[in-house]
Amino acid sequence: MQGDQAGSTQPRDWRLPFFTIWTGQAISLLGSGVARFALIWWLTEETGSATVLATTTLFALLPQIVLGPLAGTLVDRWNRRRVMIVADSAIALVSLWLVWLFWSDSIQIWHVYVVMLARELGGIFHWPAMQASTSLMVPKEHLARVSGVNQAMYGALNIVGPAAGALLLDIAAMHSIMLMDVVTASMAVVPLLFVMVPQPERTLSAGVKPSMLRELREGMRYMFSLRGLVLITAMAMLFKIALTPAFSLLPLLVKDHFGRGAGELASLEMAIGIGTILGGLLLGVWGGFKRRIATSMVGISLFGLLTLALGLLPPEWFPAALGIMLVLGVSGALTDGPLFAVLQGTIAPELQGRVFMLFGSLISLTSPVGLLIAGPVTDMVGIQVWYVTAGALCLFAGVSAFFTPSVMNVEEHRVAEAAPVEPPLASVQTEPAGR
Repeated sequence: MQGDQAGSTQPRDWRLPFFTIWTGQAISLLGSGVARFALIWWLTEETGSATVLATTTLFALLPQIVLGPLAGTLVDRWNRRRVMIVADSAIALVSLWLVWLFWSDSIQIWHVYVVMLARELGGIFHWPAMQASTSLMVPKEHLARVSGVNQAMYGALNIVGPAAGALLLDIAAMHSIMLMDVVTASMAVVPLLFVMVPQPERTLSAGVKPSMLRELREGMRYMFSLRGLVLITAMAMLFKIALTPAFSLLPLLVKDHFGRGAGELASLEMAIGIGTILGGLLLGVWGGFKRRIATSMVGISLFGLLTLALGLLPPEWFPAALGIMLVLGVSGALTDGPLFAVLQGTIAPELQGRVFMLFGSLISLTSPVGLLIAGPVTDMVGIQVWYVTAGALCLFAGVSAFFTPSVMNVEEHRVAEAAPVEPPLASVQTEPAGR
């Protein structure tokens, strides 16, 4: 097994080690998508309860909201390759437990809640470890293209995962589907056992013993010292209040507004998935504008305009909704891909786990708020108001960013420009202790 190295210098041929890990992770994500679809459909058939499905979603959100910043701090302290190995292995073990529960016919609803919670706990450690490792394995000039490839992969998974899950539900038992998830998770672990993942340099105050609380504060101070990143976070928190309910209520838009059925809902979801693939491929080939944050803000502006148009469509214009969803997928990829490339290229490598998870937790914090008020607001003013509101907020955020220098210049910040936590700092090359 190759050891991990401290530092951020990428190997001359970075593609082979990075995409070896990336391929294993993609296969694991496919298995997880199939398993998740099968579990949600099993809950739907068993209970037919919207409350049960909403509770499942809430359990999936809780780890990110409550433990995200702490998980990011631990990722920055620990060996990131080992974090990914343990996280993927834990998810595989949870799926193995489900295999036994379904095989023995002893599955209960609360088991699924526990599984969703456990899988997301693994995810909040795995995701920042993978994102932070990417910035050390991939040269900075290629980060936007790798983000584009990621967006294309997510789009493909959004199409293939549900389709494969639906097919397998017709031809295989639930325990067999869960067993496939175990196998795909193991395929993510194996490359990590042999491929080197660089470790960042850690900065510690001279004579001060590291502590999680201090390092969490350091991550928070670092993030809030970057005014552009703070404003981007605030913008995202604002429009996510309306955006999350809008796309959570997409089935109601299809049924109540357009007067269509499940087939048309599936076609809309496939359209946005295909658009995400096209947007990711476009970004992978093109790389975006030289100022990557400009690509992201153009993407969110277009996303907002299209969401607004979706909310204003008359019922008989359903074919236009298909076209809108296709381009929404493209614009979503152009928004997310460059943004994460900016974060990976701007944030100090030894702080990325903390800052990524703090960023994600703050954005996730607004989703339950929007979902809690979605029902009463929809009953009073109708479903379309969510799309109009979300579109207007996204469009406002994207356009206003171009007139906000701290946002447009966010990727010009360097580590030295961030406010120090407790100077003086001594740079030490260490390998974070594995857990």
